[in-house]
Order: sequence, then structure tokens, then C-alpha cells
Amino acid sequence: MIRSGEFPVIAPNVPAGSPLLTVPRAVAAVLRSCPAFARGVGGMAIDIVFETHQWSEDNDRGIATGWLAGRLSERGRADAHALGRARRSDRIEAVFTSDLGRAVETAELAFAGTTIPILHDWRLRECDYGDLNEMPVERLHADRLKHLDHPFPGGESWRQAVGRAGRVLEDLPMRWNDCRVLIIGHVATRWALDHFLNGVPVEDLLATDFGWREEGWEYRLS
Repeated sequence: MIRSGEFPVIAPNVPAGSPLLTVPRAVAAVLRSCPAFARGVGGMAIDIVFETHQWSEDNDRGIATGWLAGRLSERGRADAHALGRARRSDRIEAVFTSDLGRAVETAELAFAGTTIPILHDWRLRECDYGDLNEMPVERLHADRLKHLDHPFPGGESWRQAVGRAGRVLEDLPMRWNDCRVLIIGHVATRWALDHFLNGVPVEDLLATDFGWREEGWEYRLS
């Protein structure tokens, strides 16, 4: 339990379930005055570039992969290399990717041989279609509005998926203030950015086509 006058601290290499570490608020104030700590707090902005995973074998087949890993097609692998050529000189300081195979493959092909860190985060995954992962895309589009708040059987709703992906934004200022970062993800990932950063209602997002585009999307978290 955190007592009055104490401040929680996140420590590395502490096993899950360990007691929360705390320090007195006076010590926390001193930590905030240090440049290394100050990088993660304050009013600076984070520039976010969003790119979808590149074209997959399931895209070729008209399949909605959902939470399954998926693999890039030959076209997708070529596009991932092109993405890297475009973004390596774009002042990107970190790449955050969904941990699903098609997104990880995109990131690794794009930034192979660079020192730019690639950070995997399960929260950036596509919506979990549950028992309907790998359904035909036509069925996904036909039933999309039905699953705004009603979860797919054995999965989640679109609103739940957007909320889950949006939680990544809460953590970015802890380390990446005043940086430009790249997020590689899926439909639910981009809708989370549109919803939480641009204020677009989830209902409106579901009512429009996703719309792939080559140049990606730009956002600012401030």
C-alpha cells in the first residue's frame, strides 16, 4: 500500500507481483530535477508516425487475420524494405510495433542493420476476432458495426480494442518526450490514434473505410 507522502517508482528487473516500490515525495521531487528523469515528464510533445504492417499473405487471400500472426507476402517484404528506406532518415528515435508476426516482420525488415530500437507491445495488436480470427474480410466488413460494443465470440469489441491500443499513449511520455517515434500496427491501432489524439468517435471510425495509404499518418501527443 502507498502511504501518504510516498511516490511510486517503477524499477527494472523486478518480478511481476512484487510489492510496489515507493520513495518519499521529497525524493521524487529531487529526481524530477535531474535531466535524465526530466526527459520523461513535463509539457513536451511527441511526434508519432503511424504505418500499417505491410501487405500480408492473408491480405492476398482476403482473410482477416486478427490475433493470428500472419506473414508478409513477397509484395509486403518489398514494401517493408521501401518503408525502411523512407523512414530511416526521418528522425525516428524508436519503433513501437505490435507483437503479431506480420507487424514484427515489417519492423525488422525496415530497420535491419540500424541502431533504432524496435519495441514490441501486445497492446498494439489488431482487434481480437476470437473464434472468427481468419474469417473472410467480406464478413468482417458486413458485421463491423455490430461489434462496436458487442465482442466477437471469444474475442473483444472494437471499442475494447481501441481502448487497449490507446493505453500505449499513456506510457510514451515516461521515456520519449520531445522525440519522433514510429508505430507499426493494424486497423485498431490507427483507430486508437485517431480516437485519442484527434477526438474521432469510435462509431465514426467504424462507419468509414480504413483506407491504406503509402505515406502513413502523422499525429502529435502533447
